[in-house]
Amino acid sequence: MKADPRGVLTGEHFIDGDHACCEGALAAGARFAAGYPITPSTEVVERFAARVPTVGGTFIQMEDELAASITLQGAVWGGAKAFTVTSGPGFSLMMEHIGYAAMTETPCVFVDVQRGGPSTGLPTLPAQADMMQARWGSHGDYAVIALCPNSPQECFDLTIKAFNLAEEFRVPVMFMMDEVVGHMTEKVVIPPADQIEVTPRKHTKKSVEEFEPYNTNGDMVPEIAHAGEGYKFHVTGLTHDERGYPNMTPQTQDRLVRRLQNKITSAADRIAMFEEADLNDADVVVVSYGITSRVAQRAIDTAREQGLKVGKLRLITAWPFPEKKIRELAGRVKAFVVPELNLGQMALEVERAAGGQAKTFSLTHAGGSVHHPEDILKVIVEASR
Repeated sequence: MKADPRGVLTGEHFIDGDHACCEGALAAGARFAAGYPITPSTEVVERFAARVPTVGGTFIQMEDELAASITLQGAVWGGAKAFTVTSGPGFSLMMEHIGYAAMTETPCVFVDVQRGGPSTGLPTLPAQADMMQARWGSHGDYAVIALCPNSPQECFDLTIKAFNLAEEFRVPVMFMMDEVVGHMTEKVVIPPADQIEVTPRKHTKKSVEEFEPYNTNGDMVPEIAHAGEGYKFHVTGLTHDERGYPNMTPQTQDRLVRRLQNKITSAADRIAMFEEADLNDADVVVVSYGITSRVAQRAIDTAREQGLKVGKLRLITAWPFPEKKIRELAGRVKAFVVPELNLGQMALEVERAAGGQAKTFSLTHAGGSVHHPEDILKVIVEASR
């Protein structure tokens, strides 16, 4: 099947989530990826390595995940849209450079196809236990954006969204797939390139003399210039001033890290995406994401057939967490049921946002398989009493 000049394979395809993620990256304008093979994510960059030369891009297999996670940032500063792909053990190794991307405000995407852990864990089997690591894995105060697809179609659509958000906010965006979604094969519809919204890089229009790399002009997100364009700038993980030069004063540290957080938190309501259904009359709300949301749907449907007032809130954006929506629901429902393939990570956020107004039932699963809908139904029944 022939791609257009932008590399977009318009039409209907029967592909898995990993391959759909690759196609989304290409459609978003990604022309560089660096990675190291790791199950169950390798198929993303295998396809990218085959496809990207046709549109003038580059894939580099690095010696490890540490190298991959910094190489893509060099590509960004050279002018490319770039990403890397990994799974749990590699994601752990990338944390130092995720912090570096946050501090240097490098727009890029980290794809994590989650598998069972800790450590080497279950290389070929699913989990959702990297969710807190995505938010808090690197040290210091910073904010990121994390998206959770639940289908191959969303792997395409939301990968584009991930790149757009990275460019808009100059932030590393986490794309939190799971093994089942990554290896699930379904129909994926790819629209023509001219129907795909792509956010351009916020490139400065200032002169070399006027430009300061971290001067935000009041909107909290600085403009960017690329290496080789004649601009003078300094890229460092050290606390820095608007010129990018290291500045070790508490005042500069406070101003910088507050901006790194506030540029995301101040836009949290606009960034947060979720799917909701049957919430108007709900006594119980099932909060889920990724593959677990598809299993939970069966339980929700069965519960409603039995006359229980159950609603659905599917997290598409995990970070920033949609706490405003949870808080609003907590004021009028009995309980939240939170099934996830970990021992209760996002359930903690639901409980925090609910603020004691509604009870939170955490339905945990250590990974390796998915929940049985019947188990979720049992907790819905309990929460409805």
